[in-house]
Amino acid sequence: METGGGTGTMDRSSPSALPGTAAAHPAVAVSGLSKSYGGIRALVEMDLAVEPGTVHAIIGENGAGKSTLMKILAGAVRADAGTIAIGGVPVSLSSPQDARRAGVGIVYQELSLFPERSILANLFPDTQPTRGGLVDTDAMRRAALPVLERIGLNADPDRLVGDLDLDERQLVEISRVVLERPRVLILDEPNSALNERETARLFAVLRDLKAEGMTMLYVSHRLEEVFDISDRITVMRNGRLVWTRDRAGLTIPDVVNAMVGGSQGDLYPPRRTAQERSAVAVTAADGTPAGSLEVRDLTVGDELREATFTARPGEIIGLAGLEGSGVATLLGVLFGTRQATTGSVSYPDGGGLPGSPTAASRRGVALVPADRRHQGLMLDRSIVRNVSLVSVGTLPSRTPWLRPAEMLGAARRQIERLRIKVGHPEDPAGSLSGGNQQKVVIGKWLEVAPRILLLDDPTRGVDVGAKREIYLLVRALADEGRIVLFRSTELPELVGLADRILVFYRGALTEELDGAATSDTEVLHAINTGRRADGPDGAQEKEAER
Repeated sequence: METGGGTGTMDRSSPSALPGTAAAHPAVAVSGLSKSYGGIRALVEMDLAVEPGTVHAIIGENGAGKSTLMKILAGAVRADAGTIAIGGVPVSLSSPQDARRAGVGIVYQELSLFPERSILANLFPDTQPTRGGLVDTDAMRRAALPVLERIGLNADPDRLVGDLDLDERQLVEISRVVLERPRVLILDEPNSALNERETARLFAVLRDLKAEGMTMLYVSHRLEEVFDISDRITVMRNGRLVWTRDRAGLTIPDVVNAMVGGSQGDLYPPRRTAQERSAVAVTAADGTPAGSLEVRDLTVGDELREATFTARPGEIIGLAGLEGSGVATLLGVLFGTRQATTGSVSYPDGGGLPGSPTAASRRGVALVPADRRHQGLMLDRSIVRNVSLVSVGTLPSRTPWLRPAEMLGAARRQIERLRIKVGHPEDPAGSLSGGNQQKVVIGKWLEVAPRILLLDDPTRGVDVGAKREIYLLVRALADEGRIVLFRSTELPELVGLADRILVFYRGALTEELDGAATSDTEVLHAINTGRRADGPDGAQEKEAER
């Protein structure tokens, strides 16, 4: 790659300007950047200019080229052609070390932490301060504690990273890069594991860093957050630049149209009428009479109180609520990972609550977890092994294996059915894109023909195109007579896909909304207040009485 310059080894005491360069120079400028993998052109003559001290969003579907662009800027991948300049200085980024010397830091969506080491050790993986030839842990602690506090990670720095929850590990990763004080900070889905409160805290930190002069490239599939945090937006498609525009004046439909060439409403399949759903609900996928899921007065301590509802075959029920609202607890109880205090549940097979996830799986209950990388997949194992995982677990104890030919056949069946983009079924699941990983998680459950699908944020961290495919799949599964309950942190998904939306507020099921007749605003109001926007204050009054 022609760059015409050195590696950019410059003073990094200030993130706002580079020595010997004018402030008028873009913080990052790429011209004609191209990259191919075999016959696949991942990046095609990409041009980009990022203004100093701004948050510049890079968005697009999987395969759009944004990850390749970020990896090139981070020194993890070398471009085939094109030039890169940081603050007006041409640089050659042949390695991550070159990128760091040039003042570029990156927070990857896929965490790069050492689980067997402490938080403190992970914050200084290559740059530990020393005193007298020994690592100066006191200096590390003095530097780290203000950053950890600022990010909002309230954990002992000596605690092992492997003992942390996923959201805490995400905060460690972010803190590590912030400690490096890069001039240009690349954020690839930095809040994919964070809840709403943690995301708000992170965004406050990012705004502070921008005010201090730091430039950020922000990659995210959550368009609402892109509009919240960014100053400019670049849309990519098929490895090429579509356009770069100021965020002010743009709308989410504008961006969706640029990403996929269609309107946002086109993402969701048409709903079935109640009469059509009744028709497909006569028999389940295996031809036997399809029963409903009946939940009556279900209570789990103070996390979930007297939840009562019916989920019928053929319908998609959205579960809406903030963190701690009771939705996660409900999914855990239905899948056998949590035990109910009181109440009852009747499943389509006539049985009650399962005593374990294995018992639930054997009775046709599937759970697609929000954290696919740690709970849904074995990333270092093949697609074949992952697709067969549930099938093996549901076999009788005397036959705890499948023949290799059966496992390969199952993988090929789901690859074809779900249009999973793979090189070979024996490739590791971790080599796939986020959307294709999620399809593998769904595919392993389809191998046991579940009657009930519990989907916990099923499109988290996947691009718009992959989301559209998952929406079509979910609707198709419901049309086969399955019961689908899904939770989503993206309100447009609930409104666009669900037939009914159950709203949970502080552990109580407070509202039921018609998915076809409600809006994002109405759902947002309900999950924050426990009542409809135009309804009585009864839910709040009852809550106050409790």
